[in-house]
Amino acid sequence: MYVAVKGGERAIDNAHAWLAEARRGDPAVPELTVAQIREQMALAVARVMAEGSLYDPDLAALAIKQARGDLVEAVFLIRAYRTTLPRFGASAPVETARMACIRRISATFKDAPGGQVLGPTFDYTHRLLDFALMAEGEAPAAPEAEPLAAETPHITGFLGQEGLIQQEPAGDDEPPDLTRAPLDFPAPRALRLQALARGDEGFLLGLAYSTQRGYGRTHAFVGELRIGLVAVEIEIPELGFAVEIAEVQLTECETVNQFKGSKSEPPQFTRGYGLVFGQSDRKALAMALVDRALRWRELGEDFSGAPAQDEEFVMSHCDNVRATGFLEHIKLPHYVDFQSELELVRKMRREAALRAAGTDAVPSPLVGEG
Repeated sequence: MYVAVKGGERAIDNAHAWLAEARRGDPAVPELTVAQIREQMALAVARVMAEGSLYDPDLAALAIKQARGDLVEAVFLIRAYRTTLPRFGASAPVETARMACIRRISATFKDAPGGQVLGPTFDYTHRLLDFALMAEGEAPAAPEAEPLAAETPHITGFLGQEGLIQQEPAGDDEPPDLTRAPLDFPAPRALRLQALARGDEGFLLGLAYSTQRGYGRTHAFVGELRIGLVAVEIEIPELGFAVEIAEVQLTECETVNQFKGSKSEPPQFTRGYGLVFGQSDRKALAMALVDRALRWRELGEDFSGAPAQDEEFVMSHCDNVRATGFLEHIKLPHYVDFQSELELVRKMRREAALRAAGTDAVPSPLVGEG
């Protein structure tokens, strides 16, 4: 704590009050409500939920408001709140093939079985500022779209029918929990995917871009990207069957990567996988690219030294809350540490001055004191 700061605890209380005033902004401007953030800043809300590991749009919107729009700080708030919640069970794996899709595209098959739906996306906009939004009028209603079938099969499944894509293992073992056990390397893929799902979007975006520029072995196609609602079910032992407890919006991305084969695997396509809360094409795609880069060991590939292939580098640095804490702790008082460093530098300067003078005489008090 900054005990030497004028005012002590009162100064800190005043800093909090000043923060609240700055967060509110001009009182003449109507205050932004949590509901407005939830409904009109849905992509920011989705990012906070994904990196905060907690699906609750209202709480994510509240965190964004409290953090003045700083999404990393909002993620920190959500994670802190998450630690107070009781853990009463684990859900069954979600069935994304039964997702009620609002967006479903494929860059590999033009006539994808089940159809393609562009959905709400920036992909085809001109990236020009729309000054009409400053008028704060109502947006025009979107035309009604034909809903997709209740079950939309995954496109990579059709490659699997021909044996052209690697079959994923069933994964019957209970996956490790990143939030309850420390990281250990080498990490299983389930743990890597957890870390990537919670990872900072910007960090993963940079790593994914690096793989496309040659720092890794991923020449990827988007086999499928889908966004929609899926049911969350939990097994009730007393009942003997699963009960639906929630419905969540997810973004899922599967990339298809060429693979020439190895000593243990035949030539075929392999996958990268991304699954995140809410609508987030960029995060899911980046996650899938980095996931594929990290699979070099299990596929029998050579390690090229690319950052995206180094699981310890990726998993130890992708967490923005951990990175923020370690980075920002250097703002806190380090008076004693600095004083010891200061005395050491002064001593080295005195010794250097003696060597330069070629004498053991005591140097002038001014030497090294500036």
